[in-house]
Amino acid sequence: MAYFFELLINGALTGLMYALVALGFVLIYKSAGVPNLAQGAVVMTAGYAVWLFMSMGLPVWLAIPAAMVVMFLFGLVVERLLLRRMVGQPIIMVVMLTLGLDILLRGLVPGILGSAPKSIDLGINFAPVIIGDVFINRTSLIGGVIAILLVGASLLFFRTRLGTKLRAVSDDHISSWAVGISVERAIGISWGLAGIAAVVAGALWGSAQGVDWTLSTLLFPAIAVVILGGIDSIPGVLVGGLLVGILGSVVPGYLDSYVGGSTRDVVTSVIILLTIMVRPFGIFGREDIERI
Repeated sequence: MAYFFELLINGALTGLMYALVALGFVLIYKSAGVPNLAQGAVVMTAGYAVWLFMSMGLPVWLAIPAAMVVMFLFGLVVERLLLRRMVGQPIIMVVMLTLGLDILLRGLVPGILGSAPKSIDLGINFAPVIIGDVFINRTSLIGGVIAILLVGASLLFFRTRLGTKLRAVSDDHISSWAVGISVERAIGISWGLAGIAAVVAGALWGSAQGVDWTLSTLLFPAIAVVILGGIDSIPGVLVGGLLVGILGSVVPGYLDSYVGGSTRDVVTSVIILLTIMVRPFGIFGREDIERI
């Protein structure tokens, strides 16, 4: 029974770490209405940025804010140089643009800063938290708490005046322009906010597994999280993260020994397929009905 609870708790905490990656995805979609397939590579880039500042001698409490500033500016640059040129184009072209950005960052950033794994020391003790016979990953525990706090802060943000403007832009660009909202600036801010969330995710995941190109692969479970929770739902990020993390831990924990391993990705794929087939707008997502 202790083994089951260990899988359950650590899976839930890992799912909350996935939620940190998924949060940036949802922030952009909720603000700009664009599915950002580059979010995994953005998390990787953010992790490299934190490592770079720390390698320059900055303490972690300065390196992370500095990386947040860089990634926020990166989001503004992406909007100005890439997305602004796509105004009026079909949404599929914008999605393909983000996919191209993902491929570019995956090759460019490790190519410049090195592809060997780089460690980030956040000062977290790697000794597990032990409760009875259950061993809990300390980094995942701290990451889970931070994920909950960051999701709560995001909910509060979208209740502010600026957050309301961003939601209006997501609903209708033309109407937003008509009432004087700068759509371009709103989209840039949404990418900047996603960059800030990526720094938190990149730092924590980089501390847990090192910083290299594999951080970009976190996009896959993050997509499962946003599809299950709702692509435009911030609370859905937490719920989706918990479910994806728990299923991705408990099921492989019992099946891997029988099938030879590597069932985690299979579980994630099944979650995506079943959600799309049964409830395509997710648990908390908004169901849009169009008359044709």
